[in-house]
Amino acid sequence: MKKLALITGSKGGIGSAITCKLVSEGYRVIAAYYTGNRDCAEKWFKEQNFTDEQVKLFELDVSDSAQCAERLGALLQEEGTIDVLVNNAGVTRDTVFKKMTAEQWHDVINTNLNSLFNVTHPLFAAMCEKGNCRVVNISSVNGLRGQFGQTNYSAAKAGMIGFSKALAAEGARSGVTVNVVAPGYTGTPMVTAMRPEVLEKITGEIPMKRLATPEEIAAAVSYLVSDAAAYITGETLSVNGGLYMH
Repeated sequence: MKKLALITGSKGGIGSAITCKLVSEGYRVIAAYYTGNRDCAEKWFKEQNFTDEQVKLFELDVSDSAQCAERLGALLQEEGTIDVLVNNAGVTRDTVFKKMTAEQWHDVINTNLNSLFNVTHPLFAAMCEKGNCRVVNISSVNGLRGQFGQTNYSAAKAGMIGFSKALAAEGARSGVTVNVVAPGYTGTPMVTAMRPEVLEKITGEIPMKRLATPEEIAAAVSYLVSDAAAYITGETLSVNGGLYMH
């Protein structure tokens, strides 16, 4: 039986790379996409040349705890188990704190942080019962160092790290590891669409003088969900070209 991985935010730049990487390694992937985006998800599915045996599209609003409990509970009954969970869904609503609205704050906290409870909680007991399961949460270098104009995003991404350490302690005895990948600036379509002068300033601050590729982030996730990483839990793997060190 192929191992089964659930990935949220699966068709974004990093999410798509993680999905492709795990599919290439023989996983079946449940690719969660935002409610109402079926057409976009199906287009992505076809563009990636996935088969139904490789990837199952799964509509899910990660910010809705009731929907997550219902839909993920049904998924567990249907599939029996989830071996790997990658919490990757995220949004930004950037602005300086003085001008930030309550809506901008809550949008980011609900999607980036509260989603960890909403998605992980319905699955975690079954993962512990099965054993040898993996949870990887995608944080950010800005959750480690903070970033001007991103108090909401930095708070959520830092909160993910605390959540992961605490949950790692609870899952350890059952062989369920919980780790974090904290990417730096990554060459996703959203980032590469920035004005050239802005991109140049960003890469100028990175010791390696380039962006990460989505595939490099996916490779870090691939390692943490592998059998080779069975003794690693509660850790944050930074993939940022030395930016945080710098």
